[in-house]
Parts: sequence; C-alpha cells; structure tokens
Amino acid sequence: MDSVELLPDAVWRQSFRRQLLRWFRRNARDLPWRQTKDPYAVWVSEIMLQQTQVLTAKSYFVRFLQRFPDIATLAASSEQEVLRYWEGLGYYRRGRSLHQAAQRMMAEFEGKFPRDPQAVQKLPGIGRYTAGAILSIAFDDRLPILETNSIRLLSRLLAYQGDTTRSVGQKLLWTFSEQLLPRRNAGSFNQALMEVGSCVCTPKSPACSNCPVRKLCRARSQKLQEVIPVVKQKTQYEDLHEAAVVIWRGQKVLLRRCTTGERWEGLWDFPRCEISAQKEHLLRKEIEKKVRKLTGFTIHVGDSLATIRHGVTRFRIKLECYEAGVLGSSRSRVSLQQKWIPVTTLEDYPLSVTGRKISRLITES
Repeated sequence: MDSVELLPDAVWRQSFRRQLLRWFRRNARDLPWRQTKDPYAVWVSEIMLQQTQVLTAKSYFVRFLQRFPDIATLAASSEQEVLRYWEGLGYYRRGRSLHQAAQRMMAEFEGKFPRDPQAVQKLPGIGRYTAGAILSIAFDDRLPILETNSIRLLSRLLAYQGDTTRSVGQKLLWTFSEQLLPRRNAGSFNQALMEVGSCVCTPKSPACSNCPVRKLCRARSQKLQEVIPVVKQKTQYEDLHEAAVVIWRGQKVLLRRCTTGERWEGLWDFPRCEISAQKEHLLRKEIEKKVRKLTGFTIHVGDSLATIRHGVTRFRIKLECYEAGVLGSSRSRVSLQQKWIPVTTLEDYPLSVTGRKISRLITES
C-alpha cells in the first residue's frame, strides 16, 4: 500500500479534531507561555522547548522574559548576557540564534515578528516546525507542525511502521498534520497534538485508556503502540577523560571563551583538555603541556578539586578538576579570548554546567 493511502477520510478527521480540542480545553497544562499570544514570547518558549523538558523550561522562560521582555531589548543586549540567562539549558546554539534573530528582526522588520512563514524560516534557529508552531499559536495561522511528540502520536494513529526520519515518512506525516488542521483554532489544535503526545501518548507504556482519540488509533486496535514509531538505533557513547584547570593569579582565575567548533562555543570556561596518561605524575605533565599550548601560560598543577562525571551529546566524560598556579612572567597569546577574572565576579560570566560547578567549588572554599 502506498503510504498516502494510509491517510484517513474526512469523517475520521472531523471526529479527531472535535475530540482532541474538547480534551485540550479540559486538560491543558497551565504553562506560562500559554498566558499570552505575543509572538515574541511564543518564539522564546518554542526555542527553549527544543531539547528541553517542559518543567525545566518553565523557570527559565519566566526569568528570561523578565530580563529580555521584547525583541528590542534582546537585540540590544550582549551575546554574553543572553548566554548567562541561558546557562544550564544546554544546546547553547539556541541562545545565540535567538539573539541573532532578534537583531535581524530589528534590522529587517522594524523590531516586529514577521508574519510570512518563509521569512520566519530564514531567521537563525527556526525551521518549518518552529515557524508553524509560532505563527499558529500567536496568530492562529493554519500551519502544520511536526516534532517529537506529534510524530509519535501521528505515527500511532496511522499505525505507520516505516522510519519517520526518512523522506517518505516525513512527507506522509507532514501531509497528515496539514490535513488534520481545523479551519479555526489551529494554534490550540497544534498545542493539543503536542500535549497528548507529551502527556498521554508517551514513548513507553502510553496511557491509551486515558487517550481522547483512542478509538481512532490504528496502532492501539492492532496492539502496535509499543513498537510504533520504529525505535531509532541507540546512541553509541564514547568515553572521554578530560581535565579542567583553575589557574590562580592572586585572587583572580583564568577564563577563556570557547571558540567556533568547540563544545560550548561562546561560553567562558576554565581551561580544559583531553588527557590520556594513567600515572599521576605523567598526567600532571600532560596537563601542563596542553594548557600551555591552549593558553600560552606555563603552569604548575597543584591540588585536585573534584572529579565530575557528566554526559554531552554522544560523549560520557570523566572530568578531573585541578588547581594550578602560573610560573614566571609568561604571557598568553593575544589571539586567545581569555581574561583574569576576580572570583567574586564569576557569576557574571556564562559557563557550562560543569564550569559553574567548578566556580562554586572555588567560591565556597
């Protein structure tokens, strides 16, 4: 059967819309970004919700909008301050894209969020899904969406057993999402799709008995809800052993700004490097050599601060943290973005999660 033939008829679609919207009116979560139709606030929330759980995004959203209440304020702020308010959310490219897009809107759209979907998709960090979500929620534009939760829900409704990441699956689900849209209340409908996918049609053990559209679901009738959508191949993690060094000069420590291509581009960090030596004395020599190459400073590695284990994308990292002092009067290369920072001002700089942990270790001690 051609995949398009899987699409249900108009009667099915009408029943689906009615039941889904009725459920959403009664069960929608009280979330801060649902209290406004301001496209700026909707845009910020959609960017935050990429790769971030709702409960985590809530507090960040409120704090971010208090500091950057509109496009003009965000555009006029420094990237460093924007990243400081983004700190802890991860995937920092999102914060940088927000800032760049705000500046583009000031320059090209008089500080207003554009209404044309094609213009919106040309802004940094915004693709077809995000553009559709923002414009449908803020302006009730009749635009489809397709993201993790709605992909799962739509796949199960169709009992589609193909790969949803390939072009055939994507085309089918985009078409289905577009056909489902009501003539009015497209924003509420799209939010309802995501809400059911997030709260009811979960990846494992979906709450089918509580689903408002369970009678319309082909996967449930065929008992396929646990195997649809097709599970992606599990991520193969790579183990890394790294060192981060707190280099002291009086009451100041050295921070360097991560450059293009580095893990935390745009953020400040304590000098860190990958390490391989096993014996302690060789490990310290390796760190001293690599830090000198990275920063231009000759150091002497001192006490161990802590060992932090964490994960970043496909890496599992064991991070050894040390304190160090500068030897002689060596100077750094001017091409590196690095500063001697008073410990008391570390809170002013955007750091990675592990960088912030290290900063608190030294300020508390």
